Amino acid sequence: MNTTAMTAPEPGRLGRLSDAVAARAITPSVLRGVETVPSAALLRQAEAVGDDGERWTTGAVVELLKETRARFDDTRPTESDAWLAPRLHWTLRLTRAEAADSGLWNFLALCLSPEYVQWRWRSKDGAVGQVARFTGPWATQAFSRLWWAAELFRDGENYAPAELACSDQDVLNTVLRQRMIQHRPAAQALLRLRTRGSVRTGRDMNAAAKAANAAFMLVHEALAPDEPPDAEVYAEWLDAAGQSAVRHDTLPRGPRDGSVPSASAEALADWFAELFESAPVRGREREGEG
Repeated sequence: MNTTAMTAPEPGRLGRLSDAVAARAITPSVLRGVETVPSAALLRQAEAVGDDGERWTTGAVVELLKETRARFDDTRPTESDAWLAPRLHWTLRLTRAEAADSGLWNFLALCLSPEYVQWRWRSKDGAVGQVARFTGPWATQAFSRLWWAAELFRDGENYAPAELACSDQDVLNTVLRQRMIQHRPAAQALLRLRTRGSVRTGRDMNAAAKAANAAFMLVHEALAPDEPPDAEVYAEWLDAAGQSAVRHDTLPRGPRDGSVPSASAEALADWFAELFESAPVRGREREGEG
């Protein structure tokens, strides 16, 4: 991601906020909800990113986050993850290299929409609890976890698998961190265990993922080859940012950069199911006796 040092982003444009600046801003009072995030002051310390293209504008992201809060304000905020993740990925069109920059996610959480972070993660007493929800590892930070979940679990243009993954907090909180999820057929295979009924609970999913991850890295290329996504098609999708509005009531279509080889995902799903059968799952014996 190109940055312009010491130049703040123009109004309505995305930027990046360094980890050091972000960490200083999250005081105990901010976490408790006693003080608000000093977004205006932080914006002056942010750096401009990208070019003058449409995908670096903030309007669509801001509207999407407002819509999320409006839609799910009367339900548990966790239920918004499955709805928001694919739409955030579709709206915020990034390369993986750009999405690996924590400064961008710091900017979203502290300069653009701290209200979303507080709404999504606050407890009954109004506290957010974890600094990492504002600025932290990619699999923990409020926005990056959803964008990356959509990226890693989508099947080409089909966001339905990502929606399924993000409907399960165990997938987001634990499975997303597993190294094997970087392999597209492995990500799809784990979800197929859920759709097949091989795993039924979050505890099951965690056990299956742990067992699979331990064995997976040794044999994955031979057992389940993948084909690299079409980089040219993905670049065209990036350039098309802003040409249409995100769909609120139906899933959008992601980049048509290539589906996961179904045979590879099926082979891994079969293997993962076998591994899960012998994996230790707390409470499994008692359930079998009942």
